[in-house]
Amino acid sequence: MKLYYMPGACSLAAHIIMRESGQTVELERVGRDKKTEHGENFLEVTPKGYVPALRMDDGEILTENIVVHNYLADLKPASKLAPAHGTKARLRQDELAVFISTEIHKTYGPMFNPATPEEARQIAKDKLATRYAMIEEMLKDGRPYLTGENFATVDSYLFTVTRWAEPLKVDLSKFPLVAAFQKRVAERPAVKAALEAEGLLKAA
Repeated sequence: MKLYYMPGACSLAAHIIMRESGQTVELERVGRDKKTEHGENFLEVTPKGYVPALRMDDGEILTENIVVHNYLADLKPASKLAPAHGTKARLRQDELAVFISTEIHKTYGPMFNPATPEEARQIAKDKLATRYAMIEEMLKDGRPYLTGENFATVDSYLFTVTRWAEPLKVDLSKFPLVAAFQKRVAERPAVKAALEAEGLLKAA
């Protein structure tokens, strides 16, 4: 399999999941000009033009974060990155994944555009504060990860998008449990390896 990615973008979540599950990671970096590091036209890989895009072993391309995350997790069920299909636990994890996607990930999006006016940025920041308050509340029972004791796909996803808070000047100081969560995830060996591979962390 090959993962098309941009360093630090949402594709980092899929990259982490691949490493956490012990899968072979073949990476293909995509530039802002939609050309890959080996000269492919990324728009021919996927006309959507955004990462992540996963070239599966049969050559087909899979896109969209939650779908890619679940596919990777289901390839390696022993990794316990996602509960089995058809279980209530899987429904709850998917519910949380959609929340992260629509209420947190999507809300960061406009702030990456320099043309977004300050008023719109503040509206987005205020919305993020309410959403992170919900995550903070979840973590108050002492669980190390979002669904409990085991690291899961949703942890990779939340960690990835929450890394954008600092460069986009989103104040998360009111959420110490979220900060502790970010630090805990960042210390995982697979996460460190993914960050290093994308040039986001210097090798020890």
